[in-house]
Amino acid sequence: MKAVIVVDMLRGFLEPGHNLYGGDACRAIIPGLRAYLERERAQGSLLVFLADAHEVDDLEFRMFPPHCVRGTPEAEVIPELADLADASIVVPKRRYSGFFDTPLEVILRDRDVTQVAVTGVMTDICVLYTTADLRNRDYDTTVVSDCVASFDPAGHAFALQHMEHVLGARLASSGELAAAVSE
Repeated sequence: MKAVIVVDMLRGFLEPGHNLYGGDACRAIIPGLRAYLERERAQGSLLVFLADAHEVDDLEFRMFPPHCVRGTPEAEVIPELADLADASIVVPKRRYSGFFDTPLEVILRDRDVTQVAVTGVMTDICVLYTTADLRNRDYDTTVVSDCVASFDPAGHAFALQHMEHVLGARLASSGELAAAVSE
């Protein structure tokens, strides 16, 4: 089975006015990501939304300003994708990797997932660390290059290169993946 992991497509990262708003580059992926997720769902892929959900006193706030506090609107999936998240699995997380202290590994294993596509924000933080942990567990992993973004263009470029050349993840656009299915 194939799973698509959607990393942190949350109001705290994608709506202006929040401490870690990712800006236009992050917002730009929303329409293409939605189309990709709809296509994958129609093909039977499992959709898993990872969602930052920090406690008020989380130690991560020593590095980054408070964001996506559990139970606040910032920790909610953006309205543009909320209906897809409601019909999928949502996994709250409190660290960069979607595997740290979450049931993600069990969710993937119990559903016999062998292939994983990774999408979302921030490419150089949570997307990178989740991809590293997927590869460390030997999942066939594709990073959907036009469905990931970051507030840091240099970090985004580094992370894509690192995931491909060091972690061994495949990079492919959503269009390339759609074309491969139709062949």
